[in-house]
Order: sequence, then structure tokens, then C-alpha cells
Amino acid sequence: MIRQLSYFVALALTSALHAADFKIERMPNPTGIDPQIGGMDVLPDGRVVAAFHRGEVQIFDPASQTWSSFAEGMHEPLGLLAESPTSILVMQRAELTRLKDSDGDGKADVYETVFDGFGMTGNYHEFAFGPAKGPDGSLYIGLNVASNGSGIRPEIRGKWSDLGDLDRAGMLADGGFGKRAGKAGRMYARVPWRGWVLKLSPDGRKMEPYASGFRSPDGIGFDDAGNLLVTDNQGDWRGTSPLYVVQKNGFHGHPASLVWTPGWNKGDPLKLPVDELDKLRVKESGRFPQGDLANSPTQPVAFPKSWKDYQGQVVIGEMNQKRLVRFLPDDVAGFRQGALVPMMDGTDLGNGNHRLVFGKDGALWVGKTHLSWAGDQGLVKVTLAEKAPFTAQSVKLSKSGDHQVFTVRFNRPVKAPATAPLVNAFSYKYHQAYGSPKIDEASLPVGAFSLSPDKQSLSLECSARAGLIHRIDLSGLQAEDGGAIEGKLLYYQATRLP
Repeated sequence: MIRQLSYFVALALTSALHAADFKIERMPNPTGIDPQIGGMDVLPDGRVVAAFHRGEVQIFDPASQTWSSFAEGMHEPLGLLAESPTSILVMQRAELTRLKDSDGDGKADVYETVFDGFGMTGNYHEFAFGPAKGPDGSLYIGLNVASNGSGIRPEIRGKWSDLGDLDRAGMLADGGFGKRAGKAGRMYARVPWRGWVLKLSPDGRKMEPYASGFRSPDGIGFDDAGNLLVTDNQGDWRGTSPLYVVQKNGFHGHPASLVWTPGWNKGDPLKLPVDELDKLRVKESGRFPQGDLANSPTQPVAFPKSWKDYQGQVVIGEMNQKRLVRFLPDDVAGFRQGALVPMMDGTDLGNGNHRLVFGKDGALWVGKTHLSWAGDQGLVKVTLAEKAPFTAQSVKLSKSGDHQVFTVRFNRPVKAPATAPLVNAFSYKYHQAYGSPKIDEASLPVGAFSLSPDKQSLSLECSARAGLIHRIDLSGLQAEDGGAIEGKLLYYQATRLP
């Protein structure tokens, strides 16, 4: 009983310490609007523009704490990019739209279709995400596959694919579809570019099918090295939620989208052997253990220079759990992989963390949603304390003789631990079923462990396992100044070994 009480006291003290590391402020919601945020950006003057679930686009002024209307009538907007204070790109279900304020009255009076060259069947699961702006100015959007939770509508947009066990009539959402749903595939892509990331010219006139194999790519963004990152959600062909460093022309694991690969001649991709699909696919750069780290990861955003201790890292939203997640990249054998780390545990952040954007002043704005699932709503401002918390800055995997070495770099000198941190490895199945239990679980003995001369790098020697997640437990680790570790569990995806 005393031991249990001591544990909860320690947990409460740790939470209180990290609550002081981040200032979290909830902004007022706009009046008369469902305040679930689907897309968000910051204007040059510091105002925040947000697209809401029911189709409104509004601008928030942090100085006056007030909202003003910019546009309305969007269809389930799930992404937004501000080109200027008078030109806003919104990704709605049917198209990428440019909203323009041409007369300077603060409201959009021009609604311009930028791109609508993708298929739609009317299925409820055909969401659209983005745009993310690449280093060359190109725009990237991500398209959901459809779900056999429902069928299609009689009128569709785009070419129909005949690859599948049901013909077009059999796919209709009529009274008998429920009995036929199993033949549709858990998720399907019977019209163009569902399950793809598309690359667009800024004016939308040129489109390049960029990468396939996605299920529900709700997070799309770039790191500070110019790599395109996409998060996806657990489901069929997703044992747990993945993070991808997207490869051009690559197939990223969900087979439904393969029917739209130029020159595809292998028939229904859902019937290909799993081993063949596994060889074709781009492997994950990170994986979010379901229930342990994240259930529904969202938008990846690179930390700005003002977050000095977080340079080179990426912050990622999470819907279900009351946290954000950081990605600490590591390039191994020509492949970018790395560690996923919980962030802001024990604070008042809450869940539903859907859209993220940094202001020029370094503030992190978080737009929340729930869509009748786990989550929240509204707008939150996060400001980093003057002194960043004690935390890991990088995790690097290297080779030493017959073993591998994990080297964890911290932002402050570390108090030498009496025993080595625990390292456990595990994985998830790549298969058609929905989700996966953990597999290949193993406790990996740590051999030598040591601190660098500056006491900011901790090296752990062990036998890492290719393709597995490696959970490094830093619980109890302290900085020399007494600071408790923020982000005590590191989940390193060792897709490749050095």
C-alpha cells in the first residue's frame, strides 16, 4: 500500500513539473459554430485562420480574442494553407479551393476551384487532406480510401475500376449492401487516386500521382530537411498507426490504391499474396504503438528555430490520448527512420489534437476535433517555458562489433544512472485484418552503457532487431540539475540496421 501510494505521489509530482514546462491557454470559441477544427494556419500578422467541421472559415485575433468570418459553405474541410491574408487554400471533400478577398473587406468573395481531378463515389470515408507546401512551392494532398461500412452512390465522379468482386451495381449503398459488404474489401479505391498522395502545381493545372498505399492519411507535412511525412491510422493493412517518410512512386502498404498505378496489370491487388505486397511496400519510418503511444496520429510539423532544444525534430498531433508526439529522425543505411517520443504528458493539453501550426513568435497553435469519436474541440495556444524541459534530443543507432548501440542525446547533462535503461523489442503483423496484437516481443539485454564526457549522451549496447520497434525506458532518469525526464519512453523503429 505504501509502495503504491509512493508511486502515485511521484507520478503527480512529475506531472506537476511538466505542467510548468508549457503554458497552455484555451481560446474562446466562435459563436454559433461547431468548434471542431479541420484545417488551420497562421497569417503573417499573427492571426489564426481555421476551417471548421461544418464548413465555416474564420479568423481569430489573439490580441482582441475575437473571431471574424472569412468564408462559409465548405464541405467537410480537413486542411488549410494561407497563401496571404487575402488568399486561403482549403482542402474540402470534393476539391482544393482558393478563397480570395478581392475587395479588402475581410471576407472571401471569390471561391476558385484549384483542383478536383480525383474520383468520388459518395462513400462516407472518402476524406481529403492537405495541402502541404513543399520546398519548391508544389502542393501535396492525401486522399482516403472508401470503407465497406457503406457502399457508393449511383452518380460517381471519375473513371470506375472493374477490379473487385462486386460490379458497380453491387457496390451501391442499397438495402442489401450489408450482405455484400465483405466482397467489397474492408477499404476500397474504385475511383481514381483514392489512397494516393498527389503532387500539384500551385495553380492546380498540373497533377502528378506521387505515392500510393495510404489508408487514411490525416497527417501530411514536411520536416526541416524537405522530406514529405505522412501519418496513417491503424486498420486493415495497418497493424498499428505508421509514420512514413514518403518515397516518390513508392507503395506504402495499403493495397487498394494499387489499381490506379500506371500500367498496373496484376489484377485485384487485395488478392495478391501478403509476402508479395510486403516486398513491394515502403517500410515505416516510425510506428505508434496502439494504446501505448497514439491511436490516431495527425499532422506532422517541423519545430521552428525558436524551439532551440527541438531542432531537427517533428511534432505530431494525436487524437485519442492527451499528448503530442515527437519524431527524432535517424538516417541509417540510406533510410530515414527514428524514435517517437510522447510529449506534454501530465499537462492540461487534453486530447483531440488534430491540426498544428507554429506562429512567428514560436507559439504552437493546436486545433482540436472529435468527429463523434475520442477527442475535443476548440483552439489552444501552447508556449514553451523559458527553460525547456530535460528531454531527449536525438536517438542514433550505430554498430559496434557484433552489436548495435543506441545513443540518446539529451539537452542537458545527465546524472549517471545506477543501472541501464530497459530495452524491449516488438512488432505488429502486416496483414489484411484490422489492426494487430504485438508480436515478436523480446527483452533485449543491455551490455555496456556509458555517458559521454559532457554527460549529455547515453550509449546503450544491445542486439537490435531489424524491422522491430525498440522501446527504451528512461523512467527515473534525471538531469544533473535535478530535472525529471520529459518523454520517458522512446519508441525507435529499427527498419534498417547499420
